Amino acid sequence: MESFTTRRTITHLRNAVKKFQTRRISYRASAAHVNPAISSPKSPNVGPFDLRPSRYSTLEPHFITKNRLLHSLQVREEENDDNTAINLFLEKFVAVMRTKLSEAYADAGREVINGMLEIVVDKVVTEIEKGTFEDFKQFEDFLASLETEDFSQDLWKIVWDVSKGIIEDMHKDELKTEIQMYLQSDEMKEITKFAKDAGVTGELLRDLKMHFAEQKRSEIEFYRSLDRLAGRDSTTNLLGRGGHRVKLLGSGREHLAEGVDESVEGEESEEKPNHGLPQRRAKLKFQAYGMDLSDPSWTAVGQKLEVAEKKITPEEPAVMSGKCKSIMKQTLSLSDDDDPSELLTQLRENLNPKRVDWLAILQQLSESNKNIYFKATEFALNEESFEASIRDYTKLLDAYAKKDRLEDAERVLKTMTEKGFARDAVTCSALIHMYSKTGNLDRAREAFEQIRSLGLQPDQKAYGSMIMAYVQAGLPKAGESLMREMEAKDIKPGKEVYMALLRAFAQRGLVDGAQRIFNTMQFSGVLPNLESCTLLVEAYGQSGDAEQARNVFDHMMKAGHRPDDKCTASMLAAYEKKNYLDKALNLLLDLEKDGFKQGLETSAVLIDWLGRLGLVYEAEQVFTEISGKERVPSKVCVSLCDMYARSGLQQKALDTLNTIWNNAENLDSHQYDRLIHGLLAGGLVEEAKGINDRMQSQGLVPSEPARVALMAAQAISRRKPTTK
Repeated sequence: MESFTTRRTITHLRNAVKKFQTRRISYRASAAHVNPAISSPKSPNVGPFDLRPSRYSTLEPHFITKNRLLHSLQVREEENDDNTAINLFLEKFVAVMRTKLSEAYADAGREVINGMLEIVVDKVVTEIEKGTFEDFKQFEDFLASLETEDFSQDLWKIVWDVSKGIIEDMHKDELKTEIQMYLQSDEMKEITKFAKDAGVTGELLRDLKMHFAEQKRSEIEFYRSLDRLAGRDSTTNLLGRGGHRVKLLGSGREHLAEGVDESVEGEESEEKPNHGLPQRRAKLKFQAYGMDLSDPSWTAVGQKLEVAEKKITPEEPAVMSGKCKSIMKQTLSLSDDDDPSELLTQLRENLNPKRVDWLAILQQLSESNKNIYFKATEFALNEESFEASIRDYTKLLDAYAKKDRLEDAERVLKTMTEKGFARDAVTCSALIHMYSKTGNLDRAREAFEQIRSLGLQPDQKAYGSMIMAYVQAGLPKAGESLMREMEAKDIKPGKEVYMALLRAFAQRGLVDGAQRIFNTMQFSGVLPNLESCTLLVEAYGQSGDAEQARNVFDHMMKAGHRPDDKCTASMLAAYEKKNYLDKALNLLLDLEKDGFKQGLETSAVLIDWLGRLGLVYEAEQVFTEISGKERVPSKVCVSLCDMYARSGLQQKALDTLNTIWNNAENLDSHQYDRLIHGLLAGGLVEEAKGINDRMQSQGLVPSEPARVALMAAQAISRRKPTTK
C-alpha cells in the first residue's frame, strides 16, 4: 500500500503543484488530530517538523479522510512530460521524507502523513523551480534567500539535507554512467587492444582504463565549463529550472521540464550578456616535415585513413556463453578421427559468427587438435560468413605441405579453383614447397613456371623450394644454375640451400661443383664450419683424391674446427679409396693424442676396410668394441656379411644376414648389390637370389654386374651334376 501511495503522489504531484501554491495548510492543524501536544504554541516539546500556524488557516477534519485526499489530487490533466531527473528526485525525496515523518510522528495515520508530504513537497518543488538547491552551497545562504518562513528552521534543515544528499547521489550515479560509457567507447577498445598486444594485463590494464576514462571525463567537463562561461549551457543543473531543458550528463538524452509558472509563458527572455572566450579570427597553421597539414585537403586524407584503419584493425570476437560455450567445449574434446561438421553447424546456427569469430574458433582448435583444426578450416572455407580469401587457402595448403598430406592439399587446391580463386605467386610458392618435399619434380617445375607466366618474379622461398626439388631428384647442377639465377637477380640464397647443394655434390663425388659451392658460400658471407668442411672432405674422398681431402682436413683443423666422428670417418673413407692404411692409422693415433674418441662412423669405415682386406679377426675386434655400446647400423652388418661370405664362413654370414633382416632397415641399391656379390662369392646362391627378390619387391633394380653374376651363378648351379 505504501508503494502504491508513493507512486500516486509522484504521478499527480506536478498537477497538484499549482493548487497547493495558493493553498497553505497548517501542518500543526493537520497533526492536531493525532498529536494534540503540537497544537499548542506554548508546548515546550515542539518537534522538528513544526509549521508556524500564524500564516495558515485551520485544517478541516474531513481533510484527513481518504476521499478528501483523493479529491485534492484530482486536478485538470495537463500535458505529460518525461522528465526523468525530476521524477527520480521526487521519488527518492518522498521515500526519505516519509520515513522521517513516520519516525517523528509514530501515532499519525497514513492519511495524515500523506497530507504532510504534500505540503512539504509543494514547497520543495517551488524552491527547485527557483534553482535554490543549485545556486546556494550553504544552508545559511539558502535560509536567508527564502522570501517566506512557512516552515520552521529545523524542518528546512532536514529538507535541505535530504535534498542535497539525493542530488549528490544522483550526480554520483550519472558520473558512474558517464565513466562506464567512456570505458565502452571505441577509443577505449583500441587502447585496450594495444595494451594487451604490449603485454599489459591484470590490475595494470584496469588502472590504465580508469585513468583514461577519468582523463576523458575531465576533458569533456572542461569544454562544458567553457560553454557555461559563454552562456551557451543553461542545462547544467541536474534538476533544471522552470521552462528550461534538463540534460543528463553523458547520456545523450534530453528531457524537457515543463515550467509551473504560467506567467513566464509567451514572455521574451532577456538577452544575457555573452562572457565567452573571444572568437579566433586567424587560421591555425601546422607544418611537419615541410608539409602544410592545415590544408583542407588533409581532411579527405584523414577520412581515408580512418576507413583504412577500420579494415586493418581487427574486431574483437564475440564472447561465447550458454549453449555456444557447451558446443565449443564438445568440439575441443573431439578425437583425430571424428568429424566436427555437425558441431560446427550447431555453433553457426546459435552464434551467427562473423569472420573474426571463425578465426577465434580455429585458433582454439589449432592449439588443441591439429587434425580437427584442418577439418574445421575446410568447413569454414565453405561458409559465406567466413569471407574466405585466397590467403586462407594458401595457409591451409602450406599447413598440409608441412605435414606431407599431399592428397588433402590437392583437394583444397581443387576447391580453391572451383571457388574461382586463381593461383598467385604465394600459392605457387606453397605448391613448389609441397611438391619438392614429396619429390614430384614435374609438378614443382610446373608451379614455378606458372609464377613466371604471371609476370611475377619468384621470391627466395620459391627459388629455395625449387632448388631442393632438383637436389632430391639428383640434379644438383640444375639446382646450381637456379642458384646463379638468384644471385643475378640480387636474391641471396639461404644457408640451407648452399648446404643442400654442397651435400648433393659431395655424395656424388663431384669435386668441382662442391668446391664452387664452398667458395660461393664464403663470398656471400657464410663462413665455413665443421659441417661444410666435412662435406668437402667427403667430396674429395668420393672422387679418390685423398691428398686434397687431407689438405682440406688440415686446413679445417688450423681454422680451429676440431674434427668429429663423421669428419674423421670421411677422411678414413678417402684413404680407403687408395688403400692408405698406414696413413689412416697414423691419423687416428694423432687424433687420439688430442683427445679424439673413436665413434660409430669411424668404426664402420674401419670394419668395412678390414673386411675388404680379409682381416676377419681385426674387424671382429673393432665390431666388439662398438656392439655393446649402441645399436649397430645395417651398413656395418652388410660389411661383416660380405667379409664372412668371402672368407668362407658361411654360418657367420647367414647369422649376420638374419641380423640385417631383424633390424628392419631399408637398404639402398649399393648395399643390396654388395650382399649379392658377397654371397655369390661364398657360394650362397639361394640366399643371393632371395636378396634379389627382396630388392625388387621394394622397387629397386639391381645393377647390371650384380644381375649378370646372379644369372651366371644360377646357370652353373643347374648344370652342376648331382652326387650319387
